[in-house]
Amino acid sequence: MKMFKDKVYEVVKKIPKGKVLTYKEVATLAGSPQAFRAVGNILNKNFDPKIPCHRVVRNDGKTGGYNRGADNKIKILKKEGVKI
Repeated sequence: MKMFKDKVYEVVKKIPKGKVLTYKEVATLAGSPQAFRAVGNILNKNFDPKIPCHRVVRNDGKTGGYNRGADNKIKILKKEGVKI
């Protein structure tokens, strides 16, 4: 059986360039709709460039944190064409 962490990574890997999902959407797609805080904690520990965790944002429209710096997250998203 897959760990929740692995399910989160699978969902996030599929987010196309120029698109974002919220932490809650990722949690729901990974099978645990209430685990959006856990999604944030999991992604905060991700350093695999194949998992674009910068494409996961907060439900209130703010970008949220990023383990390589919040300003860097905004810069990457803008470069990918996301309206912030």
